[in-house]
Order: sequence, then structure tokens, then C-alpha cells
Amino acid sequence: MKFTEEALENAVIELFQAENYQHLNGTQLHKEISEVLLRDDLKTFLLNRYADEDITLNEIANISRELEILPASALYDSNKAIIKKIADGFVIKREDRNKKDLFIQLLDFETPDNNLFKIVNQLEIQGYEKRIPDGIIYINGLPLVVLEFKSAIKENTTIKDAYTQLTVRYRRDIPELFKYNALCIISDGVNNKSGSLFAPYDFFYAWRKIEGNEALEKNGVNSLFTMVKGLFNQARLLDVIRHFIYFPDTSTKEEKIVPRYPQYYATNKLFESIKQNMKPHGSGKGGTYFGATGCGKSFTMLYLTRMLMRSVHFQSPTIVLITDRTDLDDQLAGQFTNAKGFIGDDEIISVESRDDLKTRLQNRNSGGVFLSTIHKFTEATDLLTDRANVICISDEAHRSQINLDQKVKITDEGVERKYGFAKYLHDSLPNATYVGFTGTPIDATLEVFGGVVDAYTMKESVHDEITVRIVYEGRAAKVLLNDSKLKEIEAY
Repeated sequence: MKFTEEALENAVIELFQAENYQHLNGTQLHKEISEVLLRDDLKTFLLNRYADEDITLNEIANISRELEILPASALYDSNKAIIKKIADGFVIKREDRNKKDLFIQLLDFETPDNNLFKIVNQLEIQGYEKRIPDGIIYINGLPLVVLEFKSAIKENTTIKDAYTQLTVRYRRDIPELFKYNALCIISDGVNNKSGSLFAPYDFFYAWRKIEGNEALEKNGVNSLFTMVKGLFNQARLLDVIRHFIYFPDTSTKEEKIVPRYPQYYATNKLFESIKQNMKPHGSGKGGTYFGATGCGKSFTMLYLTRMLMRSVHFQSPTIVLITDRTDLDDQLAGQFTNAKGFIGDDEIISVESRDDLKTRLQNRNSGGVFLSTIHKFTEATDLLTDRANVICISDEAHRSQINLDQKVKITDEGVERKYGFAKYLHDSLPNATYVGFTGTPIDATLEVFGGVVDAYTMKESVHDEITVRIVYEGRAAKVLLNDSKLKEIEAY
């Protein structure tokens, strides 16, 4: 089945209506052609949400102004500032100076039904030029997602044209719309991909799962259904906007990371597994994540760290990230120390030594993200902390971090006892909860970290075009053997 652009647009609208989005045609909206916010929706939401605090119409107008005043000419910086306000909330001064400041959230993350979800098609927007995006997803009057369709039946048009339309023409002509943008969607009905406005085309990916446990959905008409039911389920979209859009603290280029489906589902499953297995009530085995090449595990670790740090349930745990190689440690440390705003903790440190870690852990009861290599743990075996609100995330958990056994070696000086790295780790942090990331899970990994909570296989990586398919070609090899040697071998 191949769609015309109009038929595709209608099919997408129907799918969104099935997810309880209200559909409006752009001509039904009463607003200035140059405005992109639906101010009435924002006002309605804020009046309901903050009714008990007696929020005033002036205060609401100031909130709109605070968003609109950010310049579209500095699009990347404005988008970063607005997404941070949306994801983390912000404080406003009250009109009545005797009232204390009010913490504002523009979306209700806890109760999706309290938000106003709309899909608007064919909305004319006047910027430097007049443009009409195919579809815009509004939540509480904020244009958070822009959809662009290209027909698969037209000669010479591809999904790449939809990408160019969004990231070149629309960005240039109607930048005001993209100040609020969380995600962009490009589709020809058969191929459907999501990505960031600032990302190259190759970083737009299909969303291939709905609940996260089912078989992979390949390209085709069904993949459109999977994307809308998966990514645009209302609770899930709110979750993505809240925890999964990452801007580095500082960046020399326009860097904005949005999640791919394996990162999203793995993060949530690991979060729940840690919650269930955390000591003192649980086993301390937070679970194993099995991720093949291309699963984007360093971002999964980053998303997981943010969710743990910002969760009311954990109340600011201390997180220890352990790698087994210095180059991995440097790479993760670089990424994490540049994500203080995203994680929500200023204390993100690559520790110098075991003693350094000990000093830092003993002077705190919560918070902090500390990165170390496993080898630093073999410097001693004394206790680092017996707190239970410590979560230890291990990278490459199959290699060096699973050996709990004692090795006994008899030397001239007598008996020498040595332990595997994992023993040092567990003696140092006896009440921590352990999570393992690995590309090759083995039984011993599961013993230390608990069962596989989620997996991203090589097959999925190939479908996502991250890994090239490996083809084995069988052929007979010609082997020439010396006769007398052959007899010797036979006799042996």
C-alpha cells in the first residue's frame, strides 16, 4: 500500500486520534498568523493546575512572555532554555509580593489526562516566509513535535526530502516554531523516523516497539502504527520530553540528543528493576542490560542516572560508575561531567584513587556521581561506605567485575591470597545495588548483577542500520600436506 501525501496525513491523524489527541485543522485556530503558541490552551492548563495557588492572568501572561521573548535567531540556545524549563520546571515571582515564589510546570507529568493533547494539520505560520507544516503536536499550547510527510509514490521524492524541508527550509523561514521543538518526525508511510532538528539525517531512527517487550517491527505501513502507539502514547511522550532530551552543559556545535527506542525502554526497565531490588529490602542485584554494538549504552547510562537522581523514590542516591579500561573511563567522564544540568547534580567527578573516592563518599549522605576504573578498587579492601542509597553501574560487566572467588598461590614466602575485582568492589560497597551493562552476558555476570532486564541484539542493530549485516561465505580451503608428516600425525 502506498500513500499520497494527503492520504498519509489523514492516516496519521486517525492514529493520533486513537491515542486521544484532539484533531484540529489549522484554519480552525484563532490566532495571529505569526504566533506559534496556542495561548488559550496554555492559559486553561495553568489556571486548572494552579487554581489552589490562585494564579493570576497577569502571572500567566508573564509565563507566555518569558517563553516568547527568547530569540528565534539564537535557535539552539533558545530551544535548550525552553526544553529545560519544560522538563525541569521553573520558579516565578508572584504578583502579590507577600506570597512565596511559585514552582511552575508547563506539563503535568504525573497525570497525562490533565494535559491538552492536540494534533494540528495545515497550520499557516508567517515567519520570514509563510510555511505550512504537515502536522504539529501541541501539548498545553506548546508546539512540541513537528511532522513532515513525503509521498512514497511521487517520483524523485524521498523521506530525505522531508528531512530537508524541516531542517533547512522551515528552520530558516519559521524558526519561532522550533524554539519549542522536542522532536521532529519524517515519514513516507513506509519509513518513519524521529530525530532532533539539529541532527544529521543519519541520526533519525525508526521507533520499532510499542510496550518494549514485543518482537521488532520492521519498515512498512505497520511501522507507522508502531511509532504512533509507541512514541506518542501520551504517558510515554511526556516521559520522553521529561527525561530523554539531552543538551550538553557546553558544546561547540549544536548538539541535542533525543532517545532511540532501545535506550528509552532499557532505561525504564533498569529503573524499575533497581527500585524492586534495592537493599535493604531487595537482593542488591539491579539487573543486567545486554546491549549489542550500536545500542548507545553511554546515553542509556546517562538517561538512567538522570532518572535516578531526579526521582522522588530514590531521593538523590549516590551513583558510582565503573569501567574496566581507562579509555572508557575518560570517554564516560567527559560525557558525564558535561551533563551536570541534565543529571541535576554539580558533583560529577572522575576520582583519582580509591582514597579519593573514600573521602568523597564519607563526607556525604546523598547525591554525587563518581566515575572510576575497576582497578582502583584493588588498592585496598576496607569499607568505602555501608549506605544503601548507593547505585553502582558497571560498564563491560562481563570482563573484570564478576570474579568473586579467592585465588590461593603458594610462594616461597608462604600462602598468597588474591581475589577477583568484584570481591573488592562488594566488600567496599556492601549495601549498594549493582547494575551491569554488557555486550556478552555470561552466567557469572547474572550471578553478580541479576538477570537480563532488557536486550538490544545484533539483529536489531542491523535493522536500525547501525551495524552492517555480516555475511559468512563458506568455501573449502586447499591444504597441502607432506605425506610423511601426515603418517606421523595419523600414528599419533
